[in-house]
Amino acid sequence: MADSDLSSPLLPSDPPPPPPHLILTVHDDTRNRNNISKNPYEFLGSKGVEVGGPPTVDPFLNKTARIQGLYEWVKVLLCLPIAVVRLLFFGFCLVVGFVATKVALQGWKDRQSPMPSWRSKIMWITRLSARCILFSFGYHWIRRKGKPAPRETAPIVVSNHVSYIEPIFYFYELFPTIVAADSHDSIPFVGTIIRAMQVIYVNRFSPSSRKHAVSEIKRKASCDRFPRVLLFPEGTTTNGRTLISFQLGAFIPGYPIQPVIVRYPHVHFDQSWGNISLAKLMFRMFTQFHNFMEVEYLPVVSPLTNQKESAVHFAKRTRHAIASALNVVQTSHAYGDLMLLTKAVESRQENPSNYMVEMAKVESLFHISSLEAVDFLDKFLSMNPDRSGRVKFHDFLRVLRLKACTLSEEIFAFINVEKSRTITFKQFLFGSAHVMKLPLFRQACELAFAESKAEGNDYILEHELEDSIRPAIPDLNADEVHGLFNLFDSDSDGKISKDDFNTCLRKNPLLIALFLHCWLHKGLPEAGDRMLVETV
Repeated sequence: MADSDLSSPLLPSDPPPPPPHLILTVHDDTRNRNNISKNPYEFLGSKGVEVGGPPTVDPFLNKTARIQGLYEWVKVLLCLPIAVVRLLFFGFCLVVGFVATKVALQGWKDRQSPMPSWRSKIMWITRLSARCILFSFGYHWIRRKGKPAPRETAPIVVSNHVSYIEPIFYFYELFPTIVAADSHDSIPFVGTIIRAMQVIYVNRFSPSSRKHAVSEIKRKASCDRFPRVLLFPEGTTTNGRTLISFQLGAFIPGYPIQPVIVRYPHVHFDQSWGNISLAKLMFRMFTQFHNFMEVEYLPVVSPLTNQKESAVHFAKRTRHAIASALNVVQTSHAYGDLMLLTKAVESRQENPSNYMVEMAKVESLFHISSLEAVDFLDKFLSMNPDRSGRVKFHDFLRVLRLKACTLSEEIFAFINVEKSRTITFKQFLFGSAHVMKLPLFRQACELAFAESKAEGNDYILEHELEDSIRPAIPDLNADEVHGLFNLFDSDSDGKISKDDFNTCLRKNPLLIALFLHCWLHKGLPEAGDRMLVETV
């Protein structure tokens, strides 16, 4: 160091360079190697899933499914002898109507053409029998408001659907051509009678059947020689306190429609055919002094003439007219919700209504069918939901054959939008359907299979599946790998075919996150973006 003097600066003008620094970059071995983000489906283009709250109404709830109160029990006991007489009268009327219908149909070959007038006159016997059947059920008088529009003015009639009583009433009142599920044809007595109405059968799960039904509706509505066409666009019965989503079959042909509404005023006995068996509902009807029924014919709703109106908008206007006249709320429930409710009841869930999801909205958002939703419910019920219909993390992992790890937590957090410790069926369904709907989901499945199998093979062996999923969950043991393999190997032949693989991922779309490394191994983050743009 230089000698100190008064003229020397205290600090040198050019300080010596600092000692070199050692910079260490620490990587999260699993997270960064596999590029797994907090959203495990971001690589497919997902930005997260939105799940609304649970439905606040149950459109299928019959509030008097059980006999309650002293008055009701006394009335049932007093009416038991009357019920026996009514039952006998009901059977007699049904047999008379059945015989008259058999006579009217005897020898009629060309049933694609309108029914000849002399056969229609014979059917008046069956129609009067139908009115007597209503009488036997306690509908001694029926209040009507308004009148049916002429057939040439409104060839199609639509109505809300509350009970099995409305079809009997409309058969007597209008003798229309009815659109019904094909399963109705096999009902004893009833199947023969509705065939005389030149029923249009439809299988709600078959696109070709639905298309044929619309064609038949259009054909019969366009010909004045056919009777009116009657549809219940809700597709099932409700409790009458809500109006669920409409099917479009009545609105696609584009003909004027007359809406009709039916009410069942009551105090002690809810006559709706909801969560109550047919036999029990009939017994309750037979044991009432009188059952009230009101029918109101609303003004005809015509398709807009100044613009080409879609069937969806036409249905929306008609539905609004019916809901306003009934003074009830409109919901996005559909027949699929009844399927979910029935499944939950069969599995003895304490609150079956917790499993309804407003299927019309789900179908619109994710394009999945009611049958697929029921399959997802099957999977969810195997997770052992609690009394409130919620599933815990460990049960979720058990059914999906996963183990607790970072990726499993991220998958659970992805659908657990409430950030609680449990998930609902609606969250599970929305999350699964959202992933399955992503534009790159199918490509990701194809790539995962191609990257997992050995070159030249068209199947995946257990050790190959292990190699594919180990980067996502490094500490899997042999039993856990075997459990996942069995989940994919649906036919239990010891190997996973392409059909097995795709079927498993379609039933368990959340598991596609296990194969992220296949996407990255091909260097596809950028390619994925290009594929997403091309798909959109």
